[in-house]
Order: sequence, then structure tokens, then C-alpha cells
Amino acid sequence: MRLGLLGGTFDPPHIGHLIAAQDALQVLALERVALLPAAIPPHKQDRPVTPVSHRLAMLQLACADDPRLTVETLELERAGPSYTVDTLRTLAGRGHELFLLMGADQYAEFSTWREPRAVRQLATLGVMRRAGEDARAGPEPDDVGYLPIRDVPVTRVDISSTMIREAVAAGRSICYLVPPAVAAYIRAHGLYLGAETTRVAEGTSRDVHSSLNH
Repeated sequence: MRLGLLGGTFDPPHIGHLIAAQDALQVLALERVALLPAAIPPHKQDRPVTPVSHRLAMLQLACADDPRLTVETLELERAGPSYTVDTLRTLAGRGHELFLLMGADQYAEFSTWREPRAVRQLATLGVMRRAGEDARAGPEPDDVGYLPIRDVPVTRVDISSTMIREAVAAGRSICYLVPPAVAAYIRAHGLYLGAETTRVAEGTSRDVHSSLNH
């Protein structure tokens, strides 16, 4: 299976995540995109993050109506911080052709990830950039033994999980920013009502699986 991997905290998942996944499906001719929620993002260990049970439930609701999308819980089952290379090694063992999706800003810092050479041997990198963003700086040579790097233009949607958390905390509507089932879940469980939930920064660590948390 040609499987795309889109990781992140998903706190909460929003339509920008889903649109990016769909764009990657089409550009890379993927059969499926797996969204991988992080259990303990290394760069957020000293910051408040919504409990994984809620983030997982919201992500499953967000993907429920699209058979091309799936939620991979591998990172949630691993003790301690999760790293991209560990996840890729496990998924590659399942016989998938892997495409690791990341933002252009993450690609710029890719050399600082854990075992970047191993990552490039395990997965094609799909560098996602929104309309108006600069393309990644120059095509990187694809050395022998490395899988290629692909540019993946994605629809520009200026929505972030931070924006949504702040809107909920301020009592503003998040209608159309998240799938209706996710909005209902947030209301039912009283998520993001405390000011402390709005301080978590966007994006994923260069050492964690990549994401496009717009």
C-alpha cells in the first residue's frame, strides 16, 4: 500500500489537517493517509497538552467519514517520547510504501531530526507547502540508497489548532473550522475552556513524526 503519514499533536484536529491529507492523497497518488497522534511530544513535555484519550477520540471522529484516512495509534502505544525513525521502521515492516509528510519549515530543519539518513532510507519525503509559501530551497540530491523528495503543494487554509483553542476559551464559534463531530465532542467534554490550554505551541518537533499543523 502507498501510505502517507501525517503526524502531529492534533489538539484539536481541524479542517486544515483534512484538506492537507486530501491534497497529499491526490498529488502523491496515495492509497491512504494515516494520521499519527503523538503521545508525548518531546518539545512539549513542559507544556499543557490535552489528554491523549480526547485527542484520539477527536481524530477518529474527524476521519470517520473518509475511508482514505485512518488513525494509526502506534505512537500512543510506545512508552516515552516518540521519534519518526522508530515509527517508520515499524510501519515499513508491515510491507507499506511509506511517504512521510512534513511542512516546508520542518524540512528546513530535517538534518536535526533523529537519524535523518535512516528516515530517508525508509520513506519518501513529501514536503508540503501552501500557496504563497516559498518552495523548499533547491532540490536536494537523492543519493544512492535514499528515497526521493517530493514537493506537495497544498491548499492554503489559515487555520491552526491554537486559533481554535483560543476561540473556544473566548466563547467564539468554531463552526466550519473543525468537523461537526469534533465541535460537538469539544462542547460535550468542555475542552479548551481554561486559559492554560491555549498556550501550547503549534507544529511538531523536528525529532517527532512530521505534521502540517496549520
